[in-house]
Formats: sequence, structure tokens, C-alpha cells
Amino acid sequence: MSEETPMMKQYKQIKAEYEDTFLFYRLGDFYELFFDDAVKAAQELEITLTRRGSKNEQDIPMCGVPYHSAEHYISTLIERGFKIAICEQVEDPKTAKGVVKREVVQIITPGTVMEGKAIQEKENNFIAAMYPFSDQSAAFVKADLTTGETAGAILNEDVNEWKREILRSDIKEMVVPSFFEIDELTVSSMVFSEEDDTDLQPEFKDLCSQDSNDKLKTAFAILTNYFKRTQKRALSHLQPLLVYKPHERMQLDLHSRRNLELTETMMENKKKGSLLWLVDQTVTAMGGRLVKKWIEEPLLNTKEINNRHSLVQSLLDHYFEREELRDRLRHVYDLERLAGKTAYGNVNARELVQLRRSLQELPDLFNLLAQLNNSYVKELTERSNDFTDLRQLLEESLTNDPPISITEGGLIKEGYNEKLDEYKEASRNGKEWISRLEQQEREETGIKSLKVGFNRVFGYYIEVTKANIPYLPEGRYERKQTLTNAERYVTPELKEKESLILGAEEHSTNLEYQLFLEIREKVKSYLHPLQHTARIVSEIDVLQGFSLVSERHQYVCPKFSQDRTLSIQDGRHPVVEQVLDQGDYVANDIGLGAAEEMLLITGPNMAGKSTYMRQIALISIMAQAGCFVPALHAQLPIFDQVFTRIGAADDLSSGQSTFMVEMLETRQALSMATPNSLILLDEIGRGTSTYDGMALAQSIVEYIHNEIGAKTLFSTHYHELTSLAETLDKLKNVHVRAVEEDGEIVFLHKVEQGKADRSYGIYVAKLADLPDEVLERAETLLHHFEAASGTESSTRRETTHEPETTPSLYEDDTSVSSSTKNEGAEQLALFQTGQELEHQEKEKKEDKAVESVLKDLKQADILHMSPIEALETLYKYQQTLRS
Repeated sequence: MSEETPMMKQYKQIKAEYEDTFLFYRLGDFYELFFDDAVKAAQELEITLTRRGSKNEQDIPMCGVPYHSAEHYISTLIERGFKIAICEQVEDPKTAKGVVKREVVQIITPGTVMEGKAIQEKENNFIAAMYPFSDQSAAFVKADLTTGETAGAILNEDVNEWKREILRSDIKEMVVPSFFEIDELTVSSMVFSEEDDTDLQPEFKDLCSQDSNDKLKTAFAILTNYFKRTQKRALSHLQPLLVYKPHERMQLDLHSRRNLELTETMMENKKKGSLLWLVDQTVTAMGGRLVKKWIEEPLLNTKEINNRHSLVQSLLDHYFEREELRDRLRHVYDLERLAGKTAYGNVNARELVQLRRSLQELPDLFNLLAQLNNSYVKELTERSNDFTDLRQLLEESLTNDPPISITEGGLIKEGYNEKLDEYKEASRNGKEWISRLEQQEREETGIKSLKVGFNRVFGYYIEVTKANIPYLPEGRYERKQTLTNAERYVTPELKEKESLILGAEEHSTNLEYQLFLEIREKVKSYLHPLQHTARIVSEIDVLQGFSLVSERHQYVCPKFSQDRTLSIQDGRHPVVEQVLDQGDYVANDIGLGAAEEMLLITGPNMAGKSTYMRQIALISIMAQAGCFVPALHAQLPIFDQVFTRIGAADDLSSGQSTFMVEMLETRQALSMATPNSLILLDEIGRGTSTYDGMALAQSIVEYIHNEIGAKTLFSTHYHELTSLAETLDKLKNVHVRAVEEDGEIVFLHKVEQGKADRSYGIYVAKLADLPDEVLERAETLLHHFEAASGTESSTRRETTHEPETTPSLYEDDTSVSSSTKNEGAEQLALFQTGQELEHQEKEKKEDKAVESVLKDLKQADILHMSPIEALETLYKYQQTLRS
């Protein structure tokens, strides 16, 4: 086997230390990748894969990306969950003996990326560390390197709590010790990394307050040690570890976040159409990140909530001040991330100009806030800093429109540094002499096409076409370069000026670079005051946005009850009312006093039961986040948790059926809810047979009523359950009203007291434009089933105020036995009716397709199907009949 070159030996030695990364190996103006890295990168980045070969190196796959545009390629790989090791030349090639020394200067991972398209303006980029302990607890610490934000909590052994914290923060990368079992934490596409060093380094000890116990310090240690190992630089912008308790904020599990569409829609996973889309009226990136956090973590402390509400009201009362405030905020850049990039050492002059412009807005911004005369604003801004010294430094030092590169000059204003001004003056005077030289030489030689030019290889030159060469004076012009149609010359005077100009420019550029580094170091001393001010500005931005959306949509300030009263007059779903035509949304009330805990909601499909339930939850979340709410009046308890079981879908990835998913989500509510929680359960039990479903639904209602006592909204198509209002004193019946006009159903979307009289299932199917023959046949079969059962179905009875006679399924053994007997009798009657119908069809010699449909219909529980189930069933029948 042939011997490897020194360069490939160096590459392999470095790559061996970073096997789980793409190694971007610097060669001149390119980052090169070799072997498997090249094959995978070429595929992911859609770039050309080539081969490197010589007598010593045969058939080595390779690809490369330009150094100056590498950020785009790195961002693409990061978005797809890969890690990148940046390997740079760390010595001058001119002085190197042998192969140039190279080292990995940074490892970029999904959780440590600082810039590029992987960083979303209004989203945090969190990386977290988790360390488990023998007592079944775990320390959880998260950080956003782009802002310096850090926070940590002790979590109990409940894996659901672990997942909730991970999902709530949208963790991009998780750092764990090598012995940690990660399978149970695989809840998203986040990347896992390992770190076993648990010794907290001295430079990070001051970031752990007295509230940080040894467990949190352990998790903080493995996270910061991972940073040191991968980032290889000081991280002075990291903020002190904020210790929090998960239950100090309203708890919203994954299902509730999804069902309520807090930050993204269920169907398309987009912000538009979510609650965040509606209430995010922020104008700064910082405010955009904070409002998302507030929506996902509503407060439990009434005083803190009222502080936010008071400022929203003040901003409503001061319209002109609020509008001017919004204009000022539009000129404030992302102070958090500018501070982070400064500490990280990759901030450029343009970004420091953005910082300067932001600081110039602060005095007027704080003066506006003072005019509100609000006590909470005074509390927020009492320790604010207007950064007079820093603003003056940046105003005196940096040009207004500097280039992106910090190594090519054009950064520093004249007057800031005397030596730099001398260099610039020498360069400017030399260039003026050069511009006069061209005109002078033309006049002396008579050659009008003569011109003076410059390139980086040959410097300054005089160019003359070959036809004009005979007109040049002898002895003064020295040939420098021959072109096809021209010759390039220099003169002694031109050489002298070139040396002066280029020397001045080189000195000027080098000095500007050094001055810029000094300015950046001075800015670093303001990092923590900048971060504090950023928090103030972002909170003001969120609250002015709440004020704007409250004014625009006529929201009201909610009041909080001490006795757990839940009373909302003319409540609306905040998002649904915006997507409907103006005036189409029907507002609804809810009233649950201290002694009333549950609403049992009946009514036809598509009448608005689910929307009604969701709007109660969203109004509560908005109120506790600090926003006003869509209602005429609202008095609310403080809810510690919200649980929802709305909608149904198979979890194919884990092999769980619709019914199993439904039961698991219901179990979560039953096991975790407290009397201070809000529970929304929609059509529990519909995923199984009628009597199983009804029994489960009633048992769950009774358990919540008797054992938990949480405020609960329970919608159902089991009309028999409405009789529970007679035995459960804290339960009330309400229904969503619909009327039948000329054979058509009209949904009124109005919630009224009492129970519904009909389900209107076939009418809903008619709205879906199923074939008339299918609908007519369904009506015929429904009448047969009702006749066979010996009485008209409860879903077909007219409205009555007489109590239902169905006994409580779990009242005593006799009731259960009676239910079983009734079930057997009804099932037998249905079976016999099916035989009769089947016999009639055979007598009429209808085709086998109709027989198949009838056979299925005989077993179908039409009266208690959900809309989706009914549509799927009828579609299947339609296809059978057509075939």
C-alpha cells in the first residue's frame, strides 16, 4: 500500500477525534471534506463529489465549499441535525515548516449554532442537559447560546414531565451522560450528545446562585463543559442560572398545546391560525420570543398577572403614546443576540451600528413610558441604563455604513484615531496624484487612449495599445506586462507613489482591524446591562402588542375569583372569530359557580361544541398570560393545569389505536389534575362499542365529579348521560342548539341550558353531499332499528323536560345487570331485523353489493357515530354500491 501524504495523515488524525461530525478542513479558500464525509455531504448539499488521486493517494472521495460562503452550507447541515467541526490553519503558511498546522477551532451543533438560517428571529435556540439521580429525580438545565439565557429545574420521575419541559422549550439538542437511557426522551427530532465531566469550572460557578442545589450544579456543569469542549472560547454572555419550578406556571401537556393550537396549527404545523399568530403584535425579535414563552407558560401568581393587565390598560388609555412607542421599538434591534455575538467574538461592524441605533432610541423610549404614570412600568425601568458612554463610543468610532468584513477597512470614522487619519490622508493624496497622472501622461505623449490602472498582482500601471507604442518617450517607461493588444508600463514616479499608497492602505486596514477589536472588547463590558435592558424592552413590546390586539378586537380585562367561580359573558374563540366573516361568530356564556364543577354538553355534530370548549381554555390561557380576553365580561379562577381530549387519531408509530390514544390522554388528566385544573373531554368512549363507551364515559364523569373536583367541560353524544344531573349535584346540562327547517338542519351555535333532543347525524351526512340513495337508505334503516328496539330512539324524541329513565350504570349491581339484559335484548332485536331486511332484499333479488352494505349496516352503531366515523362508513358503503 502506498504511503499517505503528510496532509492526509494530518486530516485523519484530526478526523479520528471528531468521528460524529462533518470535518470542514481548511485548504486555501475552501473547506474540503474527504472519504465518507464527502459522500454524505455531497448528497445532503447537492454539490459535486470528486476524487483525489496521486501516486500516493488513490481514489479518495472529496468535495468542497468556498470559505466565504460556507455559512449557507453549514446552516443546511445543522437544520438536518448534523454536527460540523471547523478545522482552520493556525499558523502562517509562509513560516510553516512542512504541512501547515491545523486545529478544530469550533464545533457547530444544532444547539450551539450562533447564526445563519437555522436561527429563527422570533424563536429561541435551546440546548439542554439532563442528569438523572438514584432517587428517580433528574436535573434539567437549558441555555440559549444566542442570547445567553439559562434556566434549570429539578424534575420528578414522571417521564411525561420530562417530555413536557423538552417540548415546551423546543429543545434542539440534549446533552446527557453516557449512561443515560435516551429512548424514553425521544420526543422530537432533537440531537443527543454526551458529556461525562460533572466538575463545574471556576468561570461558571458565579452563575449558580444559592437556589442552585448540587443536582442543578451537576447538570449545569455537564452543559457548560460541553460548551467549552465544542466552542473553544469564552462565554462571558451566559446569564446567571434562573432556577424555576415547573409548577410555578400553568402546565400544558403536549396534547393540550396541540389541541388548543397555541403556537401552531394541528393540520399544517404553521403559526398562522394559532393563538400566537393572533396575539403576537410585537415589533422586535426579543418581544417575539417572549410572547411565545408567555403563551406557553401562563402565570399562576395573581399579582404578576394583574401587573401585566395594568400596563395593558395604561397603553389602551394612552393611544398616541402607544403608537409612538411602537415606532420607537421598530428601530430597536435584537439586543440579546447582539450582546451574545459580541461576547462570542463574531459580531461585525454593521451589527455594532445596529446596537448604536438601538441605544439611540432608548432615552425617548423610556421618556414615553414615564408618561404612562404606571407603577409597574416604574418598577420595570427603575434599574434601566441609557448607555450614554457606550452610545458615544459607537457614535464617534464607527462609520454609518461599514462593510460586513472587519478585515478590509472602511470601519472607523475619521477623527477617532490620529494615526489612522494620517494613513488615510496619505492614501487619499496618493490616489489623487494617480488620477492626475493619467491626464498628464496623455498630454505629454499625445496618446488619448492611454490609461492608468491597478490590479492586486502587478499594482499600478500605465496601459498603452500596441499601435501607440512608437509615440512613447524613450528611457522613461519600463515594460511590466504584455497583453494581446497592449503593453503595461511603470515609471519611477509611479513606483514611488505606489509604495506610498499601498503601504498606507495596508497600515490603515491593519490599524482599523485592531481598533475594531478594541471597540468590541469595550462593548463586552456592557453585556449584562444590555441583557437586562433587553428584558425590559421585550416585556414592554409584548404588553403593547397585547394592548393593540385587545383594542382591535374589543377584548376586556378579566377578573380573578377567589372562590373558583368561572363566569364568562359573551365569550368568543379568539382565532375562529377572526377567520369568519364579520358578525358571523356567535358568542356564548358559561357559568360555573363555586359549587358547580361540570358542564355536560350535548348537541349535534358541527354545532360548535368543540369550539365552545376550546374558547374557555384559550380565554383562561390569555388571561393568565397577561392579555385581555374576547368576552363582554370574564371572571375566572386561576387554573394550574389544562387538560384536553379533543379529536381522535391513531398513533401509527407506536401501534396505538384511536381508542387507546383516547384512553391514554384521558388517564393523563385523571391522574394529574387537581381541583384547580381545567379539563376538556370531547366525546369520550366513542372509539369502542356503544355500551362500553357509555359505561366508560359515565364512570369518568363520576370520578372527576367525586374524586377530583376540577372545572370540567364534557361533551357527549350519549344522551343517556344527561340523567346524571339528577344524581351529581355539581353537574349541569347544556346543549348547543340546532333547529330543523324544511327538512334541513340549521346550526345556531348557541349554548343553552338543558339537554339536546336530537343528534341529527343523517342531516350532517347530508351536508357532506353523500348520494341521495345512501341517505334515503340510512333513514329507512334508522326507522327499522328504532321499531325493532320497541321504542323511538332517544335521539329522535322531541324536546322534553321529563327526566331520562336510564339508571346510573354504576349505581349498584342491579343496575349493571339490568343494563346487560337491555343490551342483549336490543342487540337480539337488531339482529332479527337485519335478517328480515336481508331476506327482503334477497326476495327482491338485489345485487350482492347491497347485501354487503346491509350486513354492515346491521352491525353499525349509527346513532352514536362521530361525524368522521359516519362519513368514513357511508363512503365505504358508497364505494361498495358503485362497484
